[in-house]
Amino acid sequence: MSHDTALTVRALRAEDEPAWRELWTAYLAFYESTVTEQVYASTFARLLGDDPRDFRALVAEHDGRLVGLTHYLFHRHGWKIEDVCYLQDLYAVPDMRGKGVGRALIEAVYAAADSYGAPSVYWLTQEFNETARVLYDRIGVVTPFIKYQRP
Repeated sequence: MSHDTALTVRALRAEDEPAWRELWTAYLAFYESTVTEQVYASTFARLLGDDPRDFRALVAEHDGRLVGLTHYLFHRHGWKIEDVCYLQDLYAVPDMRGKGVGRALIEAVYAAADSYGAPSVYWLTQEFNETARVLYDRIGVVTPFIKYQRP
């Protein structure tokens, strides 16, 4: 990234829908997943909505182009009085990886959590996501938990 073009992290806007869809589709493809058109539509509507239980979204913009996204939410935790923050999705376009997009998005979520009063931000990734884990090891702490889910 050149020094004369800054990376901007900002809230998702309605007019971002086509670019957001492209980014989220690429993110889902990385994890060998897809969603229906109904899920795209409902997720985007929720991201722009005002229900405090819904996810929020931030995007990274460079030279007028969306180059990354993150979806996160605040929720109650049985061991804390304050809500905690779950960072569900994080994606940077391949040509911008290693240029601070992921770090900027995570730090923006950290700032949102601080503003909200959430003492904790957590996320999951797959073991094979080695490139992202290099960043995660610098900006977070790996935990010993193993995820299980209903088959």
